[in-house]
Amino acid sequence: MILTLIFIAGPCARNGGGYFMSKGTTIRMWRRTLFVLVILIAVGFGAVIFSLVKLQLVEGESLQERAIDQQLKDTTITAQRGTIYDCNMQSLAESATVWTVVLEPAYLKDDAQKEKVAEGLSKILGMDKKEILEHTKKKSYYDVLKRKVETDVKDQILKFKEENKMGSGIRLIQDYKRYYRFGAFAANVIGFTGTDSQGLAGVEAYYDKYLSGTAGRLVTAKNAIGTDMPFQYEQKVDAQDGYSLVLTIDQVIQHFLEKNLEEGLIANKVGNRATAIAMDVDTGAILGMAVKGDFDPNNPLVIADKAEAAKINAMPAGNDQTEEGKKQKEAKAKATNDALQAQWRNKAVSDTYYPGSVFKMAVGSMGLEEGVVSENTPFYCSGSVNVAGTTIHCWRKIGHGSETFVQGVLNSCNPVFVRLGEMLGPDRFYKYFSAFGLTEKTGVDLPGEAGSLYYTAQQLNPVELATESFGQNFSITPIQMVTVAAAVANGGYLVQPHIVSQIIDSDGNIVKSIAPKVKRQVVSNETSRRMSAILQKNATIGTAKNGYLPGYRVAGKTGTSEKVADYIAGGRKKMEYIASYCGYAPADDPKVALLVFYDEPHGDSYYGSAVAGPVFAKSMEEILPYLGVEHKYTEEELAKLDISAPNTVGKKVSEAKAAVQKLELTAKVYGSGGTVLKQIPEPGKSIPKNGTVVLITDAENRSKTVTVPTLTGLTLSEANRVAAEAGVNISISGAALTTTNAHSRSQSIPAGQKVEPGTVVEVGFIELDQVE
Repeated sequence: MILTLIFIAGPCARNGGGYFMSKGTTIRMWRRTLFVLVILIAVGFGAVIFSLVKLQLVEGESLQERAIDQQLKDTTITAQRGTIYDCNMQSLAESATVWTVVLEPAYLKDDAQKEKVAEGLSKILGMDKKEILEHTKKKSYYDVLKRKVETDVKDQILKFKEENKMGSGIRLIQDYKRYYRFGAFAANVIGFTGTDSQGLAGVEAYYDKYLSGTAGRLVTAKNAIGTDMPFQYEQKVDAQDGYSLVLTIDQVIQHFLEKNLEEGLIANKVGNRATAIAMDVDTGAILGMAVKGDFDPNNPLVIADKAEAAKINAMPAGNDQTEEGKKQKEAKAKATNDALQAQWRNKAVSDTYYPGSVFKMAVGSMGLEEGVVSENTPFYCSGSVNVAGTTIHCWRKIGHGSETFVQGVLNSCNPVFVRLGEMLGPDRFYKYFSAFGLTEKTGVDLPGEAGSLYYTAQQLNPVELATESFGQNFSITPIQMVTVAAAVANGGYLVQPHIVSQIIDSDGNIVKSIAPKVKRQVVSNETSRRMSAILQKNATIGTAKNGYLPGYRVAGKTGTSEKVADYIAGGRKKMEYIASYCGYAPADDPKVALLVFYDEPHGDSYYGSAVAGPVFAKSMEEILPYLGVEHKYTEEELAKLDISAPNTVGKKVSEAKAAVQKLELTAKVYGSGGTVLKQIPEPGKSIPKNGTVVLITDAENRSKTVTVPTLTGLTLSEANRVAAEAGVNISISGAALTTTNAHSRSQSIPAGQKVEPGTVVEVGFIELDQVE
C-alpha cells in the first residue's frame, strides 16, 4: 500500500501548503491510477482469504496433527497376552515382561556421546558397535534398537544411563514375550506367536482375537525438543489384557502320547512324521494330540530335525552375482521354508490319508445297521476277488477260505468287505459315509483343517465302491478317523471334536464355555454294542491283538494303507505305507478313543499291527488307570499277572527262602551270612510269577552286578531262558499274553547295562505275522 501511494504522489508538486496537478496530468490518468489501486487491493485481500480458507479447510487437519505431535507424546501400552492352560490349569504358554530398547538419537549432544552410547550398548545388547553408531546418526526421537530383551539386560541399560547421567537418548518400553514352558510339548496344538505377539499357528492363531487383548495409550505433554513438560499433563487409556484359554488337553495324557509316539518313531525308522489322538468318546474333548517330529515354539524358525537341518546347511549358499548363484540361493531358501512349514503343520488335522482297514469298523457298522449282515453271515476268501474285471487282492495271498462276518473282521479280510460294499450299494454306503462326517470338516477349533477327498454316490462305480469298502481310494484326516471311532463306540453319536473347553479372564471368570456338540446319531446303540463286541474280540484274538491289554476290554482295528496317490504322482520307485491302529476302551463302557498313525515306516515291518499296535497298547495302559478306569481281569489273566515281592530283609535265610517259595518264586542266595541284608527286587516291587528273588547275606555281595542280555527278537521261552542265565527277571507285555506266535520287540533296560542281580526287565512282545 505504501508503494501505491508513492506512485500516486509522483506526478504532483507541492505549492505552499497544498498540492496541484503537474502539467500534462489529466482526469484519465487519475482514473487509471485508481483502477490499478482497486485491483491491487482486491488481489491482496483475495490472497489472504484464499490462504485462510486453505489453512482452515484443506490443511487444517494435518496441521492440527503436526501441532499435537509437537506438543504431545503418544506411547502405546502393550496388552499382556492371555495364558494357555491344560484342563487341570497347568500353564503351557504364558507371557512375561520384556523390554524394547529405543534409541533417541536427536537427544544425543555430540559425537563423543554417540560414541559412548554405541560402545556401551554394543556390550550390553551383543550388537555390532558400527550398527549402533549408524542408528545414532539419525535425526529421530524414536528408533527401535532391539526388541524382547530380558529384565537383567534392562537393568544393565538403566545402570549405564545412571553412570553416564543420561536423562534422554535411550528409552526402555515395557513389552511381553511368549514363553512355552515345556518346549516342544504339544507344539502343534499350541502353536506359536510372531514378533508382534500375533498368533501364527495352533490355538495361538485360532483364538488370537481372545488371547491378544487391546493395546492402551499414554499421552503426555512435551516441549519443543521432545522432552516431557515440567507441568503435569497425562491422559491414559489402560490396555485390556487378553483372555486365557483352558484346553481339553491333559498334560499327563499328552506326555504319555508324546513319549510313546517318539519311541515308535525311532524304533520303526519313520520317514514322514507320526501322530496320535486321544478323544473322550462322549464329549469330543481332545485329551491328547501328539505330533512327531515337531518343533520348539520358543524357537520356531529353527529346524528341529537335525538330519534335515544338516542337509540344508550343506547346500550351496548361492549369491546374487550369477544366475547359478541365484538358483542356489533360491533352492536353499525354498528347502528351509519347506522344512519349517512341514514341522509347523499339524499332521492330525492338516494331512489327509487313505485310512485303510481301520475304516472297516465304520463299514461293519453300516452293514449291521442296515441288516445286510449279521455276526454269522458266511463269506469266502480265495485270496482275491474280481470286481468289474479288476482283481482286488486280500493281504493274505492264499486267502482265508470260508469265514463268517466276525471272522472276516478278525482276519481283516478285504474280499469280505468288498462283498459287504456290494450288499450296501453306492447309495446306502454314501449315506453312512456322509453321516459319519466324512464329506465335511469336523469343525475342530484348530487352524488349517483339511477337507476330505471322496466319490459321491453317483461317482461310486463298482471298483471305487469295492476299494472304499476296505479304506482305500478316499482321503480323510486323522481327526476325522478318530471321530468315526468315537461314534462307533458311544452308541452311534457323531460328536464334534474340540480342543478348548473355556475362555476365562484374568480373574478366572468364565467368558465363554465350549459345550460338547452332538451332530447326529449315525447308527443305533444296538449296532454300536454289537460292533464293539466284534472289535473287542479282534483285539484279543484277531489281527489287532498287539493292542491287547490285560484287565481292560479293548476294541481295536489295525490299518495298513498304501500311499497310491503319492506313488503315482511322485514317480516313486517303491510304494510307501501308513501304519495305524484305531480303537477305544473299555469296549463295554467306552471312555477314550485313540488313533496311532505312522507315515512311511522303514523298520522291520510297515504293517499297522506291528508298528502302531504296541504304541496303542502302551499308551492305553497308562491312560486308562490315570483316568481311574478299573481293571477287570479274567481268571486267565489273573493267572499270568505279576505279583509283589515279599519282604525278607532282616529275616534268617531259611525263613526268607520259605516266604519266597510260598509265592511260587525262586530264591537265590548270594553270600555266606545267616541273615538277609538286602533283596532284589525290593519288597513290594512287581515281579513276574515264577521269577527269582535274590537274597544278599553279606556286605561283599551288596554291590554285585550282572549284565543285561539282549532280550529282543526272541520267543517267550527263549527270553525267559536268556534272562535266567544272565541273572535277571523279565516282565512280559503285549502279544505274548494272548498268543504263542509272538516275539520280543523291546526291552526296558538296554542290553549291556550293569544292574543288580534279580532286576526286573520289562520285555514287550508283538505278533510278527504280516497282518494289517
